[in-house]
Amino acid sequence: MTDFATRLTAAERNQNSPNVRPKDAATLILVDRAGKAPRVLMGRRNPSLKFMPNMFVFPGGRLEKFDKAMPVYGIVDPDSERRLMQSVQRPTLGRVRGLAAAAIREMYEETGLMVGTKDLGAPEAPCDDWRAFESHEVFPNLEALTFVARAITPPRRPRRFDTRFFVADAGAVCDEEPGKVGENSELVDLKWLTFDETKAEDLPTVTRVVLEELAARIEAGFHHRLPVPSYAMRHGQFVRTLLD
Repeated sequence: MTDFATRLTAAERNQNSPNVRPKDAATLILVDRAGKAPRVLMGRRNPSLKFMPNMFVFPGGRLEKFDKAMPVYGIVDPDSERRLMQSVQRPTLGRVRGLAAAAIREMYEETGLMVGTKDLGAPEAPCDDWRAFESHEVFPNLEALTFVARAITPPRRPRRFDTRFFVADAGAVCDEEPGKVGENSELVDLKWLTFDETKAEDLPTVTRVVLEELAARIEAGFHHRLPVPSYAMRHGQFVRTLLD
């Protein structure tokens, strides 16, 4: 078991809840590599929330049925697509497409930032959750996303998610809607942080692990051919496997 997996296993957690199937979820990490050191966008969760209050996280949330119906631009790269289809029940391209779209939607809902393109006019939104992309004439751009990590919440936790972590360059943001971040929102603050600066912030253990995995991936050249780490608990201990 790797050091990363050991740290996840050792993290304090309550595993006394009825066991439930983890829900598909997606997270989007924006990276700005224009300066000397790469920076990632992180948001501080509202201190009034019951789940991870006041912690810095990446924008993300569960996959919704309507995410698969949202018109998008392009597809995820073949390596990401293949890995997203691994180790899942009933793998489909629709699920892959939906997860990538969900990551983009969650980024918008929590930060107001829209990852997409304005070259195609206005997409026809399937529901109110996507209406802003229609009104701003933004097609979500799946080609901007790269799948970089997966983590499944341990059994018997109050909430369980099978989360896929995507990365997009900061330059993929083509529009912004202000007012999404504030004292009455899920995120009360946004920060662009270098990997070293994240060490001083209050982060969930899994977020720290994904950050270190991402830093190593960037250091290695951020090539699509690099395998993607996947974390899941087996027999009471986290195990790190690689999706090739």
